[in-house]
Amino acid sequence: MTDEELFWDPIAALPDGEPEASFGGRWEDRLWLNVPGPFYTGIADNCWTGRLHAPRHVLYGGEFLGEYVYRQPATATEVLSLAEAAQNDPYCGYACDGDSRWTPEAVRDWWHDRAQVTEYLAALLPEWSSSDIPEEQEAAEGLRDFSAYISSGLAVDLRRYLFRLEEGYYPGISRSLPDL
Repeated sequence: MTDEELFWDPIAALPDGEPEASFGGRWEDRLWLNVPGPFYTGIADNCWTGRLHAPRHVLYGGEFLGEYVYRQPATATEVLSLAEAAQNDPYCGYACDGDSRWTPEAVRDWWHDRAQVTEYLAALLPEWSSSDIPEEQEAAEGLRDFSAYISSGLAVDLRRYLFRLEEGYYPGISRSLPDL
C-alpha cells in the first residue's frame, strides 16, 4: 500500500469550496441507515436524485424516503460523485463531518444493530422490485447492492474505519484491524 493510499483523506478529495457550499447536514438529523464514515445525510432531498450521481453510494429510506449514504467513497472519483449528489440536494442535508462524530463504540453499535438495516431493506425490496416506476426498480438494485455489501465487504471497511478513527489514518495491508 502506498503512502498516498495509506494517508488518503476522503474529505481532502472534495472540490474547492466544499464542504461549505453543499454539506450542511446536521448529525442530530442523521438517518439511522447511514453507514458509519465521514459522509452521511441528515434531512436530505426526497426527490430521488442522489442515485443519479452516486448510484454505488446513495439510497433512499426512512419515514420520508430521504437520501442516505450506504457505502462510503473509497476513491477521489467516488468522493466527487457523492459531492455531486450533495450539490443537487436542495436541503443541503449531506454532511462530511462524520470523522469527528463517529466514535469506535458508535461504529460497533451500528454494526451490532445491522439486522434492523437488513430487515428494513428486505421489507422494501419486494415493493420496489415489482414496481412499475422505473426509479423504484433502479433503487431496488441499490437495495440488493447494500444487502450484499452488508453480507460481505462492509465488516472489513468498518474495521478499517475503526482503525482510522483510533489511529488517524487508514491501515496498511499488513496492519491488524480492530474488532467490530
